[in-house]
Amino acid sequence: MADKLNIIKGVLGDCYQSGSEYLFYCPKCCHHKKKLSVNLNKDKFKCWVCDYRGNSVRRLVRRHGNFNQQQEWQRFYPEIEITSFDALFSDTLEEAEAPQVVSLPPEFRSLANKKVSLAAKPAKRFLYNRGVTQADILKWKMGYCTSGEYAERIIIPSFNEDGRVDYFVARTYNGGWKKYMNPPASRNIVFNELYVDWENDLSIVEGVFDAVTTGNAVPILGSSLREDSKLIQRIVEHDTPVYIALDPDAEKKAMNLIKRLLSYDVELYKVRIDPYSDVGEMSKKEYLKRKNAAVRMTPQSFLSRIISTI
Repeated sequence: MADKLNIIKGVLGDCYQSGSEYLFYCPKCCHHKKKLSVNLNKDKFKCWVCDYRGNSVRRLVRRHGNFNQQQEWQRFYPEIEITSFDALFSDTLEEAEAPQVVSLPPEFRSLANKKVSLAAKPAKRFLYNRGVTQADILKWKMGYCTSGEYAERIIIPSFNEDGRVDYFVARTYNGGWKKYMNPPASRNIVFNELYVDWENDLSIVEGVFDAVTTGNAVPILGSSLREDSKLIQRIVEHDTPVYIALDPDAEKKAMNLIKRLLSYDVELYKVRIDPYSDVGEMSKKEYLKRKNAAVRMTPQSFLSRIISTI
């Protein structure tokens, strides 16, 4: 404990003790008083001014410490073998790939406007029945089509970090044969990256409607993330804590993703979804409750889960 405290002091400066907590100056908001509370026993930290917080004190060292301090802290976690970051970012070291840009269907009509036509009513009714609010529609820039290739479908666009559309999801709202129709474009994107807050907890979910429920989230659109996934690159680059909330029938996919993220020493949690079939069936309040109760995944707990399934 004393060794950890000395490292934290080297990163954040002097502190004073209050019970089982140590108070430091917050590196995030730089408040003039020591308002960042660090509890080494519970492995948590929180600033009482800006609400900068985390469930792993290690994140403070990794984000604000120098290389030597990071190496010193790492000795408390000798079981983790971190995959080479060079391999993960090898494609970015070469010539930068041009960002993907797609066009929305020409028949696209926005549902985010104050006034919409009568033709939009079935689309809105479908969304409201799923628990989607008008605020969600505005945030996700949802629209619809009544004709064309994507007729009678909700259209949810994805915006890259430059604000350009790089993908979209088209979901039927009248029970049509194909539930989803998506454009002929690569899924190796960060869906709606423009609105992702990498500094806060990020939920990884299956579909877009799951992401609407979870808040700061990225849907993987049913895909398995490759080694060169842009989403994994961003998570590692920003040292973002991740909550895995995939559908219960995608347990194998979830465990493969957990294994991959653990190899990059990502702070990781697994959210229990059952008895729901997916996150989209939950209310936002229910998901938050389950997220707060999520299980921290470590190499040991991951191995235990694998053994229990044998």
